[in-house]
Amino acid sequence: MDAPFPIRKECPPGACICDRDRLLADPQGDVRILRLTKEEEKRLVARLESISSFDDLRHMETRMQAQLGIVLHITPSIYGVRTLRGISIEIEERPGLCRKTREAIPAAIRRCFEKNPEIVYALLDSHDLLGGAA
Repeated sequence: MDAPFPIRKECPPGACICDRDRLLADPQGDVRILRLTKEEEKRLVARLESISSFDDLRHMETRMQAQLGIVLHITPSIYGVRTLRGISIEIEERPGLCRKTREAIPAAIRRCFEKNPEIVYALLDSHDLLGGAA
């Protein structure tokens, strides 16, 4: 398949379970995720690490879904959050999404949370875990 944009290079055999070849073979497949080349992934990770507000985080979630088809779920544990490990950051499985990317995005968001705890507080408040609702 010839894409009208540069696509991510193939991972070494056995190193990844991204199903890139199956995605490329499917004429109905959503190949937006393949736009995320290694260079673009580095830019995305740097951008995620530099998020400065909760609104910016939500904006990035929306843009990642619109441009790449990446669906991100950031939820606090129902048992309470004492540390950042109590916040679940998951990416929905989809063909073409590299294993390394699945690890790099949540790690970047956690680094952002460590630098900006006010984002974590806003996240918790959005799930009414701080008791902000009247």
